Amino acid sequence: MGKPTGFMELDRESDAEIAPLERIKNWREFKSHPDEKHQREQGARCMDCGTPFCQTGQLVSGMASGCPVYNLIPEWNDLIFRGRWKEALQRLHKTNNFPEFTGRVCPAPCEGSCVLGVIKPPVAIKSNECAIIDRGWREGWVTPRIPAKRSGKQVAIVGSGPAGLACADQLNQAGHRVTVFEREDRIGGLLMYGIPNMKLDKLEVVERRVGLLRGEGIEFKSGISIGSHAEWTPARLRNEFDAVVLCCGATQARDLPIAGRDAEGVHFAMDFLTESTRHQLDHQLDGSLPAFNATGKDVVVIGGGDTGTDCVATSLRQGCKSITQLEILPEPPLERAADNPWPEWPKLYKMDYGQEEAAAVQGADPRRYLVQTKRFLKDAAGKLSGLEIEEIRWEKDEQGRFSPREIPGSLRVVPAQLVLLAMGFTGPESNIIGQFGLETDPRSNVRAEHGKFTTNLAGVFAAGDMRRGQSLIVWAINEGRGAARECDRFLMGVTQLP
Repeated sequence: MGKPTGFMELDRESDAEIAPLERIKNWREFKSHPDEKHQREQGARCMDCGTPFCQTGQLVSGMASGCPVYNLIPEWNDLIFRGRWKEALQRLHKTNNFPEFTGRVCPAPCEGSCVLGVIKPPVAIKSNECAIIDRGWREGWVTPRIPAKRSGKQVAIVGSGPAGLACADQLNQAGHRVTVFEREDRIGGLLMYGIPNMKLDKLEVVERRVGLLRGEGIEFKSGISIGSHAEWTPARLRNEFDAVVLCCGATQARDLPIAGRDAEGVHFAMDFLTESTRHQLDHQLDGSLPAFNATGKDVVVIGGGDTGTDCVATSLRQGCKSITQLEILPEPPLERAADNPWPEWPKLYKMDYGQEEAAAVQGADPRRYLVQTKRFLKDAAGKLSGLEIEEIRWEKDEQGRFSPREIPGSLRVVPAQLVLLAMGFTGPESNIIGQFGLETDPRSNVRAEHGKFTTNLAGVFAAGDMRRGQSLIVWAINEGRGAARECDRFLMGVTQLP
């Protein structure tokens, strides 16, 4: 704790952002770090608590509290304050394989459990983390680590999202030959196509790290969908590799099966985001748009999470006529409610980047709370023309469970030519699970105990959203690292992986 009074003297300062009306003109990242003086001051705000809740990742009331990869946050905050950036990077990389990803897109449960956050704005942990790794790349400190010797074992990893990449990185460093299979045309999974470029740059951030992993000896095979590919079958993987780790994600989108669902213009959010990013990369971010776009349309996003926010921001950049976001839950409070105490994740009202941009364009937050959709409306040609929505309130039923109740007289129509369903995911896709013959849990996830990650098939492991259900990128990295550790133990009898 280099400056004991830092948390009393210094105010929080996060990354600078390009103004909303300016940044929606392109697809480039819109955040930049403060200068070194201010960044070191942010490190000085860390209290170096006796019990650093920020790094003790756990689930509290079903929500992430603290860092799931157990980042040594007080240590590298202090090193930032002292100007020892290279040492800070070394401490950061001890627990986190990809801090350039989490430093950009993680919702920062570490900040929600920061002790300083009890009385003041929390330490800018996420900004500090991102500044460390960005400086490391800039200074040339992040270089390939080639394993000194190989074990003779070969591992196949299916899925190249954050869990798959973290698992591959760890197993490669343990000396195993690792091959990563990805069904999309580019490596990265959710990191590549599930998150827009303005939040996570694909060329300068994602592909840079993938290139490093490739340089360290990991082999990547894209465009191969295990379970659907004629040549690469589950049986072949199990025959040719000593172990298989499945990190396929939870990509089965939650649908809204109401009247009019077949209207032309109702789409899953991830299809919309994927098509947008794919077109941008195929056309070198030249400003052109895919055929499937929001240009000139009244767009309604159903769902209020990160994916919904990304749809709002993407629609604005594509030149939508209007944007509305519907949420079935009530508007969060400005301060913690009595039933949401620290160190739980703070369920507070805030505008994310997409809502800020919509407010700048339209004059107000685009979200409408306590609203449910009754049916989709379509014209004679079958094209979407609007939504019939109504207001609701949450009341307890006979069993004491909260359920939505319609408010009489609140039914109204919202015009829309494009609806994006961003209501989360129900679990992994069933095809590969069936092809392997894997057991599942009651939520349709692959059955594999956390901490062991073993499935009902010897030598086949599962990790990430495919095992735990839809979750955070940082939890996926945690799971990828854990699965790598247990896979290494399976292969060698012992393991030294953390």
